[in-house]
Amino acid sequence: MAEAAVASAQAPLTHARVFRIAFPIVLSNATIPILGVVDTAVVGQMGTAAPIGAVGIGAFSLAAVYWIFGFLRMGTVGLASQAIGAGDRPEADAILSRALMIGLSAGLALIALQIPIFWGVFAVAPASDEVETLARGYMEIRIWSAPAAIAVFALTGWLIAAERTRAVLAIQVWMNGLNIALNVVFVLGFGWGVNGVAVATFIAEWSGLALGLWFCRDAFARPGWRDWPRVFDAARLRRMASVNTDILIRSVLLEAILVSFMFIGSDFGDVPLAANQILMQFLMVTAYAMDGFAFAAETLVGQAMGARARGRLRQSAVMAGMWAAGICVLLAAVFALAGPAIIDVMTTAPDVRAETRVFLLYMVAAPILGCAAWMLDGIFIGATRTRDMRDMMLVSALIYAAAALILVPAFGNHGLWAALLISFVARGVTLGLKYPALERAAGA
Repeated sequence: MAEAAVASAQAPLTHARVFRIAFPIVLSNATIPILGVVDTAVVGQMGTAAPIGAVGIGAFSLAAVYWIFGFLRMGTVGLASQAIGAGDRPEADAILSRALMIGLSAGLALIALQIPIFWGVFAVAPASDEVETLARGYMEIRIWSAPAAIAVFALTGWLIAAERTRAVLAIQVWMNGLNIALNVVFVLGFGWGVNGVAVATFIAEWSGLALGLWFCRDAFARPGWRDWPRVFDAARLRRMASVNTDILIRSVLLEAILVSFMFIGSDFGDVPLAANQILMQFLMVTAYAMDGFAFAAETLVGQAMGARARGRLRQSAVMAGMWAAGICVLLAAVFALAGPAIIDVMTTAPDVRAETRVFLLYMVAAPILGCAAWMLDGIFIGATRTRDMRDMMLVSALIYAAAALILVPAFGNHGLWAALLISFVARGVTLGLKYPALERAAGA
């Protein structure tokens, strides 16, 4: 982190500053679904169903495995932003080295464990012999870019902490843009089929890592990143491990809620299941939009915590929260007014359209009821109060389970959606109750 990063951390808090941090992340997230659409469209030109299924299984499975290490981005934001706020540039640079080492080591471990990983994938999601053969070939190529894919989490977390989110956007746009271009060349031009999609992603992920390292070149021009006694300091390593473990457990609990939601929904029949799948896309849009402001909160709250500036921490939380609340209200209005038209675009089946409209009200309510949970997650990550976040997620998961057990037998799919929204409210309320202690820690 250059002197400019430390100076930026001490700059006045304004709405423009929050927006500068958040907006590139929102744009970056918007590029993610485009790549999946192009992957599907390109292999769809091969004229058979098997390549589409193979890319779907392969890409989803590896994304799920890599997602396990998503804690690295969030944890790095919190720790690095606190170092910036404290004016400790050598520690900020050392955090980059630690995070990169974790990412690269995790990727190498996945390469070494690829045989049992692939076995587990096809044990959970069995497919036809043709699809499995193609998907296995796809994953056998892509797994070799696992170190790059996971290390990018570390780089983007560090850049977000430095308020350099335009660099994060550039990395995402470069990776996805190159991936799309190479897909067309390798699949449609060279006729490499499913393996061509894998090679394109392999190249894009390694090039994304290279670009990210270039954006962090100022850190590598200083000695802090290779101050090995500091980098391998036992106390700092334990703190990083504790923060990342808490975030990992929290993320696994959240994923368990979402996976159980889909599994329970599958018992209601094909039409309600399809309706739920469509409505989940509304929820994903909300999450992607909120990510930008949650990361802004992580960065600004982390810097305030590092500087032990209690008033600044509260101002950061309130200002980022105001933007998030505005976005949530806007999304709720869009879903209410344009939701039926969006549903019609996503499916042509009359029965699915009708069923989805019945449950659209839950998507109108979701941004409002979930706003506090999403933003408080960012605030607690920035403050590295990850134990509180982990524990409150466990409480929320238990409340969700109890609500589902009571409401689903009585109200079916309505009860399931109600249970999910109740879990959002529970996260917001429980984290809100812990917030005063977070502020007191900042002033200690």
